[in-house]
Amino acid sequence: MTVSSSVSRRETEDTSGTLLAHLAEEAGAEVIAMEVVPDDFALIEDRLHHYVDEGVSFVFTTGGTGLTHDDITPEATLAVIAREAPGIAEAMRAVSLQHTPMGMLSRGVAGVAGRTLIVNFPGNPKAVRQLFPVLAPVLEHAAATLARERGRPTPGH
Repeated sequence: MTVSSSVSRRETEDTSGTLLAHLAEEAGAEVIAMEVVPDDFALIEDRLHHYVDEGVSFVFTTGGTGLTHDDITPEATLAVIAREAPGIAEAMRAVSLQHTPMGMLSRGVAGVAGRTLIVNFPGNPKAVRQLFPVLAPVLEHAAATLARERGRPTPGH
């Protein structure tokens, strides 16, 4: 899900969302939806709840993680998740800092709502390309863990 008012108004192209979907597919995920929403707290929160209610394993957002007044994706995500997964956001910022000191300004979060892992990526395509490999190795295990019922392992795990 791309969070960007300018992309939603079709003033700019959604390169980050397209790239994020491509990288997710390369990592073995099935992309069932892509959408663009403006920087609107209630709308972001509503769409995240929609995907959680649909039972998708992952929701990856791109955009809205910086310091501007409109950057509210982390706050909307925090309103939806029940538990944070801080190691994901910490690892992403650590890798980002290897590329630019601006990485410490990213406020993206990650967490679990229901059986869905939500991860905020920056809106910059270069950052998406640099950071997705941080998450890719744990996706299969995360999906299997989230799919468990009341602590009973899924077949093969």
